[in-house]
Amino acid sequence: MSTVKTAVGRYVWHDHISGDPEKARDFYAKLLGWETEVFKPGEMDYPMITVNGEMHGGFGPAQGGAPPHWLGHIGVEDVDEAVSRAEAAGGSILAAPMDIPEVGRMAVLRDPQGAAFSVFSSASEDWTPTEGVFVWDELHTTDVDGAKAFYGEVIGWSANDTDMGGGMTYTIFESGGEQRAGCMTIRQPNMPPNWLTYIGTDDVDASCKRAEELGAQKIVDPMDIPGIGRFAALTDPTGAAFALFKPSES
Repeated sequence: MSTVKTAVGRYVWHDHISGDPEKARDFYAKLLGWETEVFKPGEMDYPMITVNGEMHGGFGPAQGGAPPHWLGHIGVEDVDEAVSRAEAAGGSILAAPMDIPEVGRMAVLRDPQGAAFSVFSSASEDWTPTEGVFVWDELHTTDVDGAKAFYGEVIGWSANDTDMGGGMTYTIFESGGEQRAGCMTIRQPNMPPNWLTYIGTDDVDASCKRAEELGAQKIVDPMDIPGIGRFAALTDPTGAAFALFKPSES
């Protein structure tokens, strides 16, 4: 199996999309110590997130009035085929398949419930996505069964349900013998379907407090998930939602 195929089904890149990329860059630099390196794929500069000398994502401007958000890119073998499967399964195209010179090909999609995500294939035969900064992605949806069917058809994910108690079920999307993402029913009133990106930190409570000092708004107080880890959810100063996470010590 080639290294490209090992990326299939994985979240391989994350972009922060907002009307103020500079504000976003400044916030995450102060909160997590991220550095950026400017890449010029065309006429527009693209600041890429650099941690320990490796690239993990980037900051870009919002297009067409899109609200601030983190956009996750899922590795696929063929972007155009994935787009066709998505349309046939009830999804819609937000950005048609496009080539990024010397990088790869991508498209931005919306699932039938309204959550946005991207599909991506690399132009490099020996490309391996980096890990360690963005540690999890979680779909909040109005129709878990519909999401299982859609992402199974488009990405090839299977789904495993876990009873979390209190009437809550948590779904794990899997492929290639690996856990790829989570899924759950929206629990907060008036929240639209969305993908929530989890960012790793050594101290959730301290990072949450620091984020609020830097202008973030807390959505979920730091709390433990038994046997899994500790997390908190916030919106950054641009309005994009994200979560902080530290796994339980084994």
